[in-house]
Amino acid sequence: MADGNLAPEAFSQLMADLRPSLHRYCARMVGSAFDGEDVVQEALAKAAAAFPAAEPIEHPDRWLFRIAHNAALDALRGRKRQVVLDETFTEIVDPAAAADARVAATASLAVLLRLPVAQRSCVALIDVLGHSLDETAQLLDLTPPAAKAALHRGRARLKDLAQEPDAAPPRLDAAERERLRAYADRFNARDFDALRALLSEDVRLDLANRRRIEGRRDVSVYFTHYASTSGWRFEAGVAEGRAALLVSDPADPTAAVRYVVLLDWKDGEIAAIHDYFYAPYLMESLTIARD
Repeated sequence: MADGNLAPEAFSQLMADLRPSLHRYCARMVGSAFDGEDVVQEALAKAAAAFPAAEPIEHPDRWLFRIAHNAALDALRGRKRQVVLDETFTEIVDPAAAADARVAATASLAVLLRLPVAQRSCVALIDVLGHSLDETAQLLDLTPPAAKAALHRGRARLKDLAQEPDAAPPRLDAAERERLRAYADRFNARDFDALRALLSEDVRLDLANRRRIEGRRDVSVYFTHYASTSGWRFEAGVAEGRAALLVSDPADPTAAVRYVVLLDWKDGEIAAIHDYFYAPYLMESLTIARD
């Protein structure tokens, strides 16, 4: 993809096509599928604003990854985490690269977050997304030997971390569980008027990868759309350690969770709804548990 005169329509399509891959990368960089989606949203907004005035872009896909990478670093700096990309590396021979790569590709977001940033970036780009060593070095402004060393060290650290026992999954407290279950019961009973009554006046709706809406009157239409469908069943659960509504298709005998919805509450009212129906790629990186 080396068209320096990419048309705006083609660029918009490229952003849509790359969004799942950008999310896989950003989620691993910031250690959260939800925060990763926020980073991708910010990165694509910046890219869309910069594209009209940009010089001809030889590799627009790499350009987008660079913007996403920088947005992820900004998010990490916002958490006051130490960000180091200028370590001194020496080239290392890695005879067990294939086996270590499999460990890296399946590592959880929480485990990946324990790596230094340079190692995490190289592991995510090479082992998760399949970028070449040279592409990764160019994107991260590293020399190929430095990228190779970071990759090796990241793989070795993940191999060690894989031997540690998994932490017990978090559980909801009783009040949170009952609030979620009450919401799910009303949704499953199609009592959408009862759910509308829970909305605060300044409620926000974030339909990830689609649109954002504010205000009780406009957000109420959200339930109208759900009322027009016969599918989807909600249940209380935990997603990435957060109270979440897990959504499945009642016609699916496996009851697989298709997407999740998060709710923010304030003074007994719903202050925000985060619905990930239009971001199914989130599930690939998300750790969930039924409560």
